[in-house]
Amino acid sequence: MKLLNIAEIGANQKELEIFVDHETFEAECAKAYKKNVGKFNVPGFRKGKAPRKTIESLYGKGVFYEDAINAILPTAYPDAVKEAGLDVVSNPDIDIKAIDETGIVITAKVFVKPEITVSEYKGIAATRTAVEITDEAVDEEIERVRARNAREIEITDRAAAIDDEVVFDFDGYVDGKQFEGGKAEKYSLKLGSGQFIPGFEDQMVGKNIGENFDVVVTFPADYHAAELANKEATFKCLIHEIKVSELPELDDEFVKDVSEFDTVDEYKADVKAKLQADAEKAEDAKVDEQLMNVVCENIVGEIPEVMYENEAENCVRDYENRLRYQGMSLDMFMKYTGQTIETLKTQFRPQAEKQVKGRLALEYIAKVENLTASEEDINTEYQKIADAYNLEIEKVKASIDSAAIAADVVVGKAALFLRENAAISTAEEEAK
Repeated sequence: MKLLNIAEIGANQKELEIFVDHETFEAECAKAYKKNVGKFNVPGFRKGKAPRKTIESLYGKGVFYEDAINAILPTAYPDAVKEAGLDVVSNPDIDIKAIDETGIVITAKVFVKPEITVSEYKGIAATRTAVEITDEAVDEEIERVRARNAREIEITDRAAAIDDEVVFDFDGYVDGKQFEGGKAEKYSLKLGSGQFIPGFEDQMVGKNIGENFDVVVTFPADYHAAELANKEATFKCLIHEIKVSELPELDDEFVKDVSEFDTVDEYKADVKAKLQADAEKAEDAKVDEQLMNVVCENIVGEIPEVMYENEAENCVRDYENRLRYQGMSLDMFMKYTGQTIETLKTQFRPQAEKQVKGRLALEYIAKVENLTASEEDINTEYQKIADAYNLEIEKVKASIDSAAIAADVVVGKAALFLRENAAISTAEEEAK
């Protein structure tokens, strides 16, 4: 591979001319012939036995060019980009400029990361709220811990009531016909949670285990499945189990079970300290958002549209992963909500623009302020990732390039620099 030329063809757009010698190209064409010869029907030859020249005479000399070029590009294109020293932000638009006895010339049109500036980034005004964690907030957090450690008790001597968890079957009908998604067996539902259609859970109150009964509700006008909106539905139900949660006593024994402390007082003090730290981080994040909003407005330079499009796609992929973690596929989500990939991208577009602009601005600040990532910084970041995913640090290092880690570290330092050099005023203290 040889990089022949780099041409500026538009704002933040380059065209690379890449030469591949005849021997390399011919070798890949020969491989393409061997791979595909069995697909051609050639009169006078058994399938898979026709000579290459015969196939080329019948189907055209370039019949194997596409496969050969596709085999060459994964090496030739990255090598050319590296030689050119470009920071590419788009997939290449590939074309063939010339093919002759010396070899082949491939062109690759790409968008590159823009050279932006930030007109002002020091002394930006921001407001931070001073927060103080109250005893009530500590009690609420401890109640949540107690709830997570609650013991389930099966109820057999009374009917279902609000706050009970019921395990039941349901089978829904609209206009006398079953509808998709309206049936389940041994479904768990906490009465009063508001998880089901308004009125559904209220009608389960007072029902007993083993009792068959109907629940009649009307789907809301804005229900996600348009064909069911405003429709009256009858659900045939059968309760199998009724359960209640029994909270553990808040005493020293409970504290020893859920923490590293021995007494309730020690535990409460630790909870308060952690809530305070979380509140401080939240306020820092709010300040950072204020600063980034201003910095993004102060960007000078043209940003390729493709960067926003790529980031919106990344946002959709992240959202898909979150849905999968919750037990739902993206296809199922789109089916129930009427969304499409394009509408999701549109929804994520503002977020994508902000993330792209913010990253570029912070990279600019890091460059101007000579912020760098030391080996210790990089290793610390590797360790954080290893700890987060319970992996050996060497495995993390093998899978993530140190340059990418260093880039993230530098961006983080730029964000900290921005905050340290901001004009931050403190709002009136607010209890939490």
